[in-house]
Amino acid sequence: MFLCRLRDYDGANFALKVVDKDLLTPKKFSHAETEAEILHELDHPFLPTLYARIDVSHYTCLLIDYCPGGDLHALLRKQPGNRLTLSAARFFAAEILVALEYLHALGVVYRDLKPENVLLREDGHVMLSDFDLCFKADVTPTFECCKINKHHVGPIYGCFGCNRSRSYNSREKVVADFVAEPTTAFSRSCVGTHEYLAPELISGNGHGNGVDWWAFGVFIYELLYGMTPFKGCSKEGTLRNIASNNDVKFHVAENEEVGMVEARDLIEKLLVKDPKKRLGCVRGATDVKRHPFFDGIKWPLIRTYKPPEVKGLLRRKKSDLIVTSKKIRKGWWKRLGCALRNKGARFDLLSNYSNNNHYCYVNNSKVR
Repeated sequence: MFLCRLRDYDGANFALKVVDKDLLTPKKFSHAETEAEILHELDHPFLPTLYARIDVSHYTCLLIDYCPGGDLHALLRKQPGNRLTLSAARFFAAEILVALEYLHALGVVYRDLKPENVLLREDGHVMLSDFDLCFKADVTPTFECCKINKHHVGPIYGCFGCNRSRSYNSREKVVADFVAEPTTAFSRSCVGTHEYLAPELISGNGHGNGVDWWAFGVFIYELLYGMTPFKGCSKEGTLRNIASNNDVKFHVAENEEVGMVEARDLIEKLLVKDPKKRLGCVRGATDVKRHPFFDGIKWPLIRTYKPPEVKGLLRRKKSDLIVTSKKIRKGWWKRLGCALRNKGARFDLLSNYSNNNHYCYVNNSKVR
């Protein structure tokens, strides 16, 4: 991975992922191609933009967003006890939930959720990265009507903070839900980070979309407790703990933050060993969003929420960002096109700049 910028223009930084195809096994080459195909489809604020794919000789280069804030794992290591406050954990969990919802709507099962793969943009928001372990499945989006009970007793959240308890009168409401979850997804490949592996993935009997919701539960647990829930003395010990019939355990502090009860309840529902009973496996993020842990979040406005005050988190205001206007963005986009033209390359500009537009660059001349 390389940090690069356009020559004679400092207003746009990019990350360039270079893959040497001659060094890859057929399996890893397939993973690399899968990642490129998925990146080509993405158009989401919490996922990377593929600006260009460059194939030269035995190299494949992917030009994507650069995130100067590092990754969430490094940020956690800077916190007391390697853990975040409840409000900060809710912020990052909510944005990752929206990113997973989008991927599942495309039929993509991610399979590699962990803090190391959550990058931090210069404005403090997240970008999920690394899609080489994904696999695709069919998905049929539907609208489903369901009744929800508006009765609520417990902590009432603002955007990502928690206020005093209040209660509402019970009221039933019929809502139409958009559901797009790859419930028929199936794979037997054992891939991922061992502390985040779901029980069905370890068993080798096959797994589906449920592995992402299990990993999401582990992810929230690590944000709040500074470690993963089934961590053992060794890799084998961790895998045994995950595959056992023992449920997740929590350390309950005497003066814990308000809202931790809801957090533990969500984690318990996500870390159900049986994927058929696991929260999210049937109706996806639609059900997860309704959990009391996320009360108060206006999901259509989530991109506008202010990132939390976290030690070590780079958080620049929009007014301070170098590339702010569409005019400037078009400027560096045109410079990128000129750079490719000057190399004598053949490329196709698919359309004007947007979050999913990129050059396809193929150099037919032999590189010595």
